[in-house]
Order: sequence, then structure tokens, then C-alpha cells
Amino acid sequence: MECCCLSLWAGTLFLGLLAAFIKFFNVLYIFMHPVDVDSKKHGGEIVADVLKSHGVKFIFTLVGGHISPILVASEKLGIKVVDTRHEVSAVFAADAVARLSGTVGVAAVTAGPGLTNTITAVKNAQMAESPLLLIGGAAATILKGRGALQDIDQISLFKSICKSCSTVKCVRDIAPTLRKAICEAQSGTPGPVFVEFPIDVLYPFAMVNKEVLGSSKPKGFLANALHWYMNNYVQNIFSGAWEKRPVSPLMPSIPLPTSEEIQRSVELLSRSKRPLLVIGSQATLPPVPSEELKQAVESLGIPCYLGGMARGLLGSKSGIQFRHQRGNALKRADVVILAGSVCDFRLQYGRSIPRSAKIICINRSKEQLWKNSDAFWKPTVPVLGDAATFMVKLSEALRGSFKVDQEWISELRERENIKEKANEEMSLQPTDNHINPMRLFFELEKVLPDNAILVADGGDFVATGAYILRPRGPLQWLDPGAFGTLGVGGGFALGAKLCRPDSEVWIIWGDGSCGYSVAEIDTMKRFGAHVISVVGNDAGWTQILREQEPMFNSSVACKLEHTNYHEVSQGYGGEGLLLKYDKDDIAGTLRRAQTIGQKSSVLLNVWIGKTSFRDGSISV
Repeated sequence: MECCCLSLWAGTLFLGLLAAFIKFFNVLYIFMHPVDVDSKKHGGEIVADVLKSHGVKFIFTLVGGHISPILVASEKLGIKVVDTRHEVSAVFAADAVARLSGTVGVAAVTAGPGLTNTITAVKNAQMAESPLLLIGGAAATILKGRGALQDIDQISLFKSICKSCSTVKCVRDIAPTLRKAICEAQSGTPGPVFVEFPIDVLYPFAMVNKEVLGSSKPKGFLANALHWYMNNYVQNIFSGAWEKRPVSPLMPSIPLPTSEEIQRSVELLSRSKRPLLVIGSQATLPPVPSEELKQAVESLGIPCYLGGMARGLLGSKSGIQFRHQRGNALKRADVVILAGSVCDFRLQYGRSIPRSAKIICINRSKEQLWKNSDAFWKPTVPVLGDAATFMVKLSEALRGSFKVDQEWISELRERENIKEKANEEMSLQPTDNHINPMRLFFELEKVLPDNAILVADGGDFVATGAYILRPRGPLQWLDPGAFGTLGVGGGFALGAKLCRPDSEVWIIWGDGSCGYSVAEIDTMKRFGAHVISVVGNDAGWTQILREQEPMFNSSVACKLEHTNYHEVSQGYGGEGLLLKYDKDDIAGTLRRAQTIGQKSSVLLNVWIGKTSFRDGSISV
């Protein structure tokens, strides 16, 4: 017992001495780096300088006093500050910019509820592997835990959904902290990072000094001691603040495949009769340009299925791309390449792939690379590396020595054609006097230009459209990803249009999901980001109703109204059109929406009927 107490005393003494040692060096640093008390500079200017040097063109935000210095300084440097109607839309917009630009997307929100409002979008970015910087305001460091306005433990809240979380405690640390965070967001498996800025590191010295020390002189020993401590606190925040520091980008670390892994894959493919390629969103990440990846895939000639951001990689028409009957194709394959695809629910946790098949799996994430491999499948060649780099190197290694059996491609094409014909026939069937959603999508498919970007936000309606609409090129299909989030539409479309102003951006909205972010039509109007929306209005949460009603004989919580969303759009400053009956001119109305969309955002409210197209689908 005596030994234990002695150890505790020694440990406490050591920690006390260490704290005093650190405090001494803080005081010494302050002495050697005196504060420029006359400076009108503020921390927000350093934040903006770092973002500008990293090629950031947009900051998405909903304004708050905690972050005003960042927004004002960013605007002065030419960074476009885009204020949305909800913080979650700000992060969704930043996510879209990250996916389309190849750099980090940035959102800045105020403390407390401003940050909690972003949680769904940040988690979505984590699961979609989008490089994202979330900047959050915070109470002054010295007031944390003392009941300051909107003060909560924000770091603990975001630790599980961000690659890194950090708090900036003095102005001199702003640049190095931001540079490190942005690099981390883009390294390895990309994802969101969170940097918290207490209010006292962003505002000018004179203002912070006045707020902390007050204007009256201290009286008495205790008051003078407290004044000395508080003065030291402020001096430490601003000491060395304006000394020149690097702001340029750090080089992200990206895992690359080895030559041995490429060679093993070459040997497997050389013996293959029925190879199949499944490409996921991760393959579209930098550093390999999408066009280079496309050339590699076409050179290999392996029949492929594209998912997520990889949709459109091979254009709208390709002899080796397939969209239907993927499960049957996987069952027949003898070698399967999963390029950035994951054996989660989308591949039935690996059960879609026969045990007899050889599997080449490439992923930047070790966790995703081996997901469910202990239960239903196991990679023959696991590659912890960049999927696009792997595909390019594999193509180079096999060039001129590998050719896929045309009988295998013909077999897949025959099944594809049968399914396409069945879908076209089903699109012509009447649906209770309202518009057949499949027919709507076939008509939309005819009018989409080559530069169209499609934003998918919904359940049953969007799932139907995914089987019919053909993205024209890489990075021209935006869906939430594996998280299955509703509400991405307004933010994704806003970010996409600002990032690609010459593209025709369409939101494919379910009537349920539309309600989450239709207010962003106001934001689109204010920033001249004209977007075309199509709402599949069947007055219900049909994705759930489709199975709940026959299974439990109840439609509880699944019913909505045939809301006049076209009028809602008009209320937010956009235009609105209505398609209600199957006799209405669908093609003409879509073309009219395109014409209006050149000058204003427009929402096309389409009353749709029910089809049996997705009968048997399960939404969990």
C-alpha cells in the first residue's frame, strides 16, 4: 500500500513538473515572439490563405458569429462563399465539389447546433470516401465547459465519423493544422476531417484582449494575479501569430499496387474464360484521371458493371458495359475483379460470387478490402492500393497478350437485351391514369445532353431510374453511396452546378426526399446555379410501402399527399411545371423544362402511378 501511494505521489509530481516546464516554455515563447497589439489582422485571414493555396474555390456555409472572420477573409481572396438554407446541405454541396473537382470540399458552420446539423452529411461523406474539410466554430478555449453559448464537446461528437479531429488553440497553429488536416482528408482512403476554431483564435487581438481582460484596472492581489494569468492566456494565443509560415499543400499518401500483385493477377486472367469486372466509386479518385481509367478498361475488354461514381465511365453506349442481370453474370464468372467495389449488401456480402471463382480485390481501405471475407468469400489476390492505378498497370501488363472470349460477352449481351426489351414493354403499360415512371425515364433518357449530371435522391423512384438512365460520362452520376441517405439532392446539385456551370444538372427526386432540401432552390437562385428537378410524386414513401403493406397489412407512416411541389419551387424563386396524367405531353414538357433551366431553376412535378417493376425489392 505504501509503495502504491509513493508511486502515485511520484506520478503526480512528475505531471506537475511537466506542466510547469511547458508553461515556462510558453512564457519564454511569448517573450521571444511579442504580440503585435496594433495589428488588425485576424485568424480568419490565415484560414482563407491556406484554403486559397489548396485550390479551394467554394466554401459552403450557413453563417454564424463564430466563423464570420473566415467567411469575410475568404470572400476577399476570391473564394466563393455559398450560404445554404441548412448546414446539412452545405456539407452535401462540399461533398459534390470534392467528387467532381478532385480536391477537398470545404464547409464551414457555426458552433453547437450548426455542427450537429451536419452529422448525417459528414457520415455520408465518410462512407462515400469523399475528401471533405469541415470547419466548425467553437466557444473560446478558456470558456469551454463553463456554459458559453452553443458550447458542447464537438471533438468527441465527430471522432467516430472523421479521419481526424483537431482544435486550434493559438493563431500560429492555424496554417500547420489546416495543411495537415487537408492532407489527411485526401490520403489513403479519403474521407472527412474536422477542424475546430475557438472564437478567440479567429478575431483580432484588440477585440479578444478587451473581451478577456475588460477595460477596468484590477485591484488587489487576487485580481492582479487573475489579470496576469488572463493576459498571459491572450498573449499565448497571438504570440508569433503573423510570422510567415508555409500554406502550400502537403503531398497526400496514396497506397499503390505492387508489381507482384499485378503479375499474380495477369496469371489468373490469362487462364480465365469468363472474367468479370465490377468497378466502384473509389476507382474514380485521383490521382488517375477518369479518361485514363476508361482507356485501360476498354483496352482490357473485360465485361464490366459500374456502380456509384463509376457510372458513365464508358459513356452511355459501350460493348463491354452491362447494367442488368449482374447476379447471374457473377454466378457464371470464373475470375472476378472488384476494383473499388466492396462485398457489403450491394454484393450480398460476397455471396453473389461463387466459391469456385478467383477474386482479385483492390481497395485503399484494409477494412473494406477484407469485409465479410471471414464468412462468405475470400480474395485470391487482395490488393491494398488504388484501384484505378491497378487497372492501368494491369492493362499495360496484358496489352497484346489477352483477349476475352466473345462468346462470353455475347451471352451477357443476350441477357441484357432481353431485360431491356422487357423494361421497354413495361414502360408502356397504363398505371391508373397517372404517368408510368418507367416511361418518364425512357423519355428523359432521350433528351439528356452529353454533359448532363444526374443527382439521385430518393427511394423507389430513383431505383427505377437507375435501371433506365445512362450517365453520359464519368463523374456524371451523383448518389449518396453506401449510407443510402435521403436529402442529398439540393446540396449535391448546388455543388455540381457551381463546379460544372456548363453542365445540365438534373435532380431525380422522390416526393419524400424532395421535402428535405427543396429550400435550396432559393440558394440556387441567389447564386445563379440553375438546376432542373424531376419529382416522382406518388404521395408516399413507396420504397417502404412496397413491402410493409403486403407483409403487415398496414400503410402506417407511409402515406403523403400529392403536394404541389411545382408551386413550392415558385415560392423559393424557381419555376414549376406539372405532369399529371398519362395523356400529358411528357417529351414536350421535359424539353420545356430544359429551356427554362437555362435561365432559372425549374421543378417538374410528375404524378406517377404504380408498376410491378421493383416488386420483391427489400429496403433493408
